[in-house]
Amino acid sequence: MKIIFFIDSFPAGGKERQALELMKGLVAVPGNQLELVVMTNDIHYKEIFDIGIRIHFVIRKTKRDFSVFRKFYRICKDFQPDIVQCWDSMTAVYLLPAVKLLRLHLVNAMIQDAPAQQSLKNKVMLRGKLTFPFSHAVVGNSLAGLRAYAAPARKSVCIYNGYDSRRTQALLEPESLRKELNIETPLVVGMVATFSFFKDYPCYYQSAALLLEKRKDITFLAIGDHTDSAGSKQLIPEALSANFRLMGRRTNIESWVNMMDVCVLSTFTEGISNSILEYMAMEKPVVATDGGGTNELVEEGKNGFMVRTSDAKQLADKIGFLLDHPETGREMGRNGRQKVLDVFSNEKMIKTFISLYENVISGKVQSFRSSVRV
Repeated sequence: MKIIFFIDSFPAGGKERQALELMKGLVAVPGNQLELVVMTNDIHYKEIFDIGIRIHFVIRKTKRDFSVFRKFYRICKDFQPDIVQCWDSMTAVYLLPAVKLLRLHLVNAMIQDAPAQQSLKNKVMLRGKLTFPFSHAVVGNSLAGLRAYAAPARKSVCIYNGYDSRRTQALLEPESLRKELNIETPLVVGMVATFSFFKDYPCYYQSAALLLEKRKDITFLAIGDHTDSAGSKQLIPEALSANFRLMGRRTNIESWVNMMDVCVLSTFTEGISNSILEYMAMEKPVVATDGGGTNELVEEGKNGFMVRTSDAKQLADKIGFLLDHPETGREMGRNGRQKVLDVFSNEKMIKTFISLYENVISGKVQSFRSSVRV
């Protein structure tokens, strides 16, 4: 099977990790041929260069660079793929001429989040409305995401992100990491996410400040792009700065998660969070914002707690409870890892995508939908 992936950018994110893990799994299957088209030179996951596929770099000169349509068309015509798959709304739009003129099978995997409110003023929503009619399957990584974008029911398929359990091996020693960060407190709480409009870092920092008013035995970590930016630093009260480590982009995330006692994801909108998968795989209790695809990951009281959006006090209370009841946290961690193995394994994701491709090619998407989450 010949498959070509199109992705706008390749930072450290859940969508990009999912694409990488899928490509690694597909190239391991005899007979599969893969190519990748990426619209940036900045690739965080360097493993992509080691899996033996051809990578095309199509860089836009301007936001309205119409030459990209022609370049996408030429790449598809030369490769003659059985499946073209886009991972975001912009590449979905750029692919439309090639899909129509070359009669290609388009798997549209642009749905990676689950906004609570939508309108056609949202560019992603508008691009979805434009491209869904030309897509042979619309894949979301959460049921909530498919609903949020009103994906057409007869084409919609939910395929959860996969997690490679081998990533929990060869971890760095927690004590060496503590020493690197000069952490002297016995307890560590962390959040792994890009510092952006979509992640509620102000709420996370406020909850940390509430806890630090009562106790000083916790260090709070913020790991992800721009967490070490001026905007992030401005949110930290100077008097409490000694109990924060704003770390920016890091590799080997599992090693950093391994040193945490409680893991947090405070956000406004989320599909299936790669960070929460990493937390669960490392057997850590999770405290996350209620809503979106997070409800499909976190089971209240079983592998973590859900809190209201931007409710710093409730977030602080749940973190504090888990710090004061470590055995409960350990039990939640074990439950979380088991859920990753049962529901969110890499093997399951790869197998489901391969089955989807086969059914798209044979024109049996609707019968395939009955065997997976829709």
